[in-house]
Amino acid sequence: MTDAENRLSEDERQELDEEEAEQVEAVRPPDLNQESGRSATRLELFFDLAFVLFVARCADVLAKDETWHGAGIFAAVLAVGWWAWASATLYANRFDTDDAVFRVLTLIAMAGVVAMAAAVDKVTSSTGVWFALGYIAIRLVLVAGYLRAWRHIPQARPTARLYLLGHAAGAAIWLVSLAVPAPGRYWLWAVGVAVDLLGPTAAARLKEAVPLHLEHLPERFGLFVILVLGESVAATVTGLHDGGWKAPVVVSAGFAFVVVAALWWVYFDLSGGAAKRRLIAEGGDNTRQGVHDFYVYEHLPVAVSLAAVAVGLEHAVLHGADDHLTAGTRWVLGIGAAGYLFSVALLQAGMGGRIRGAVLWPGAGVPLALVIAALDLSPVLTLGLLAAVAVAGVLAGFFLHRAGEVRTAKV
Repeated sequence: MTDAENRLSEDERQELDEEEAEQVEAVRPPDLNQESGRSATRLELFFDLAFVLFVARCADVLAKDETWHGAGIFAAVLAVGWWAWASATLYANRFDTDDAVFRVLTLIAMAGVVAMAAAVDKVTSSTGVWFALGYIAIRLVLVAGYLRAWRHIPQARPTARLYLLGHAAGAAIWLVSLAVPAPGRYWLWAVGVAVDLLGPTAAARLKEAVPLHLEHLPERFGLFVILVLGESVAATVTGLHDGGWKAPVVVSAGFAFVVVAALWWVYFDLSGGAAKRRLIAEGGDNTRQGVHDFYVYEHLPVAVSLAAVAVGLEHAVLHGADDHLTAGTRWVLGIGAAGYLFSVALLQAGMGGRIRGAVLWPGAGVPLALVIAALDLSPVLTLGLLAAVAVAGVLAGFFLHRAGEVRTAKV
C-alpha cells in the first residue's frame, strides 16, 4: 500500500471518528453563539416556512374585510405572530446549538405556528382557542430553551432569567384567557404580549447582558422581509391568474411586480444595509442595546405594512380591467406602501444616523403613496403611478448612496 493510500485511509478514519463523536453529542447543552461567519441554518429556514403560511392567512383576513375593523384584526394577529417569530429568533441567535433537543423544541414551536395560522380567520370565534394554544406552545418552548441556557451557561443567567420571567408570565396570562369570554379574552392577549415584552426589554439593559450575534441578526430579519415580500409576488400571480389574463390585468400585474421589486431594492440597498452597517460597527457593545431593540422592533411595522401591500396589489391586479378601484383597496395599498416607506425611513435614519438622506428617500415617498391612494383612478393608472414613484425612489437611493448620504453594508 502506498503512502498516499495510507494517508487517505487515515483521513477517512478521522472523518468517521468525527461523525461518531457528533452522533454521541447529538444531545448537548446550549452554548453562546459568537463565531464569525454564522448564517441561517436549515432548521431556521424550515421554521420560517410556517410563517409564510401564517402571513398569508393574515393577509386573507384583510382581503375579506378592507375596513378599519378588518385592518385592526389583521394588524393585531400579525403583530402577535411576528413577536412569536422574533422571540424565537432572538433565542436561536444567542443559544442555538442545533442538537436534538433544540430541534424538537423548534419543531414543537413550528406546530404552534401552524395552529395559529389555521385559526387566524376565526380568531374572534370559538376556534380562536387554537390560536391561543399555538401561541402558548411557542412560549412554553422558549421557557424550556431558556431554562436550558440558565442551567448550562452561568454567564447567561441574568439575561436568561429575565426572558424566562417574561415568557412564563405571558404564557400564564394567555392560559388564563382561555377561560375568559370575549372581549375580555382579547384584552388579556394584549396584556400577555405586553408582559412578554418586558423580559427582553429589561434584559437588553443589563450591563452583563449576553450580546446578540450581530452578523446573524440582520440576516434573519432580512430573510423575514423577503418572506413577507414573497406574499406580494404571490398576490400578483393570483391576481393575474384570477383576472383572466385580460390586457389591463397583464399591464397591472407588470406594474405590481415593479412595485414589489422596488420595495425589495429600498430595503436591501438602503435601509436594511444602513442598519446592518451600524450593528456591525457596534458589535457586542452592551451599552448600546437600545439600538439593537430599535432594530428588532422597527421590523414589526415593516412586516405589517408589506403584508397590507400584498393585499392591495392582489385586488388591484385582479380588477385591472375595471374603471375604478374600491376605496378599501386603494387605501389598503396606499397606507400599506406609505407605512412601509415610513418604517424603513425610520430604520435608515435611526440606524444610519443620517436623517437628511432618509427624508429624501424613502421618506419623500410616504405622502406620494397617500396622494395616489386618494385619487379615484383606474387600477392601471393607480399601479402605474405607484410603480413610477417606486422606481424614482430606487434611482434617488442610488444617487444618495453615491453622494454619501447613505452608508450601507450588504444584507
